[in-house]
Amino acid sequence: MQKNWKFKTGIFLIILSTLLFTSLLAVPFLDVAGKTKITISTIAVILGEITFWVGGILLGKELFNKYKSYLNPMNWFKKKTVPVPVKDSATSENTVCQTQEF
Repeated sequence: MQKNWKFKTGIFLIILSTLLFTSLLAVPFLDVAGKTKITISTIAVILGEITFWVGGILLGKELFNKYKSYLNPMNWFKKKTVPVPVKDSATSENTVCQTQEF
């Protein structure tokens, strides 16, 4: 299945926004005047926000929220539950799903 242009453009814009925000780490080390550093930082933040939100609009609400939850540090160390099929002892045809923590 080939992804449409909206999906590819949305992913590209979110990656670009990440690069713009990480480029802020290099601004203090530039050999330019302080006023220029402030201007570069402001432009990078504004462009980063614009590209992030436009990419999110192109990707759609569900996919955007999925990737946003991956970037949330509060979700990094939570235990994930995986459904495990278990045979029901009463009937051999039915299966019951239970969650198991890893």
